[in-house]
Amino acid sequence: EVVDAIGVFFGSVTGHTGEMADSLIDALGEAEPVDVGDIDSAADLSAFDALIVGVPTWHTGADTERSGTAWDSFIDDIKGMDSLKGKPCAVFGCGDSVGYSDNFCDAIEEVHDAFEGAGCKMIGYTDPSTYDFGESKSVRDGKFLGLPLDYENEYDECADRIDKWVAQIRTEMA
Repeated sequence: EVVDAIGVFFGSVTGHTGEMADSLIDALGEAEPVDVGDIDSAADLSAFDALIVGVPTWHTGADTERSGTAWDSFIDDIKGMDSLKGKPCAVFGCGDSVGYSDNFCDAIEEVHDAFEGAGCKMIGYTDPSTYDFGESKSVRDGKFLGLPLDYENEYDECADRIDKWVAQIRTEMA
């Protein structure tokens, strides 16, 4: 199946996740990313053949509503969306591996699990061995459940990580 329309959605508090979404779009060659705070409802996500979603980790240590963005209000709606079943979905996230080493990119897991609960084909898992952090809820079975990006401490590695991840998810979407 050919993926025609890839929707890129992000939530951002400081603007870092939005900036990373722009870099991702440049690498993908897709249309503009959309701030999830600008959509009317989670149903807007259904218009695409595949999704790439970005989330910051803001409420560190929290069990829910970890992003501090509009994603927090859509999580439950997304889990029940039959219209997403089978669609490829990849998650990226921003976190601080130094200041919040024990909660690094935790929000990736929360958003990942919502889309997985809707029946999406989850893609874009990455190897945590190239990151320096304490703990993350977003590591499962030895892999990050998406692409973690550390704008604060590893900005110089973000572009390379994005390029490699885009190549990976293109293959996994095919």
